[in-house]
Amino acid sequence: MRSIAAAGLLAAMLLVGCATTPTARQAPIASIPAATVPQPPVRSVPEPSPATPLVATSPRARPSGAFAGLEGWAEDDHAAAFHAFAAGCRAARDPELAKTCRRALNLGELTEDQARRFLETNFRPEPVGDPGVLTAYFTPVYEARRVRESDFTAPVRPRPVDLPRQQPATPTATYASRESIDRRPAADALAWLRPEDLFFLQIQGSGVLRFPDGLARRAAFDGSNGALFVGIAAPMRRLGLLVDQDTSAERIRAWLAANRGSAADAVMRLNPRYVFFRLEPDDGVEPAGAAGVRLIPGRALAVDQSQHGMGEVLWVDATSPTLAGAFPAYRRLAMALDTGGAIKGQVRADLYLGRGPEAGLEAGRVRHVLHLYRLTPVSPPSS
Repeated sequence: MRSIAAAGLLAAMLLVGCATTPTARQAPIASIPAATVPQPPVRSVPEPSPATPLVATSPRARPSGAFAGLEGWAEDDHAAAFHAFAAGCRAARDPELAKTCRRALNLGELTEDQARRFLETNFRPEPVGDPGVLTAYFTPVYEARRVRESDFTAPVRPRPVDLPRQQPATPTATYASRESIDRRPAADALAWLRPEDLFFLQIQGSGVLRFPDGLARRAAFDGSNGALFVGIAAPMRRLGLLVDQDTSAERIRAWLAANRGSAADAVMRLNPRYVFFRLEPDDGVEPAGAAGVRLIPGRALAVDQSQHGMGEVLWVDATSPTLAGAFPAYRRLAMALDTGGAIKGQVRADLYLGRGPEAGLEAGRVRHVLHLYRLTPVSPPSS
């Protein structure tokens, strides 16, 4: 992403795609794949910088122990929520949650009423921390070329042979700067992208490349230069390149595309983090997150693993968006199945929305005030 200003972009940079602004009260939830075969993890998008501070519009009671008190619970698709739990709970390491998982897997598919009854009988909602931030991410799909041509001037670089496999958790010195890497010859390039697409691919950490002959390959994260991510949305606003309330990912990408060359390069270099890739076959389905389970569009979250266990069940209640064109609310059951370098804190989550331009367009507009609830397993009453 970014043009000249660095400040966190929003969660989920996207490909430009055509989609009408939704009018529903809540965002729709994508269909849920049942597959759980591990694939290379998708990295979450870094912490975005809001156009205005995220502040809850008014204090509200935080219900504890009662599903009836959860905003949006009655309206959720409980059959889809149960399906998501059954697909993602294999990642659970908590003994009680693993036990509940086994019960769910033995039941197979449930009706809406059966699913709601199972969830309300086997879990107890507990509020988590103070209001935080929900953003979103996706799997981008980009046009690619095998050789440098026309606008496709940015090489997708493989991991350098001299880049250490183990890098410090807190960067103190980087392998090389973004600018110096950009200046290296690219005879070993895996593919060539438009510069703004490569920048967004590096933010997402993985994506799908489509070549003119129809062949698709997954670009999987294979290391970085060790530098911290620095966003560019806020600096772009300060420089007058973006307008307040109009810092969506598609707006940033459009600026980069319109200013290809030295201007866009200078902006992108404000983010010192550089990502390397490897190419793998693309099977056309969702990738796996850090939990080793396929991500469930609309139902998978990247969280801070120091605060949440993989396979944990969470209730998302996110409102008060700060970005234009956003859905007004995201309320749903979701599974903790991924992590992200910029996803830090107890009430900080990144919602996975799927792959392609439409998912990217939606993801680039998500920055909401988040109320989070942990669904704690309980022993159901004896029948």
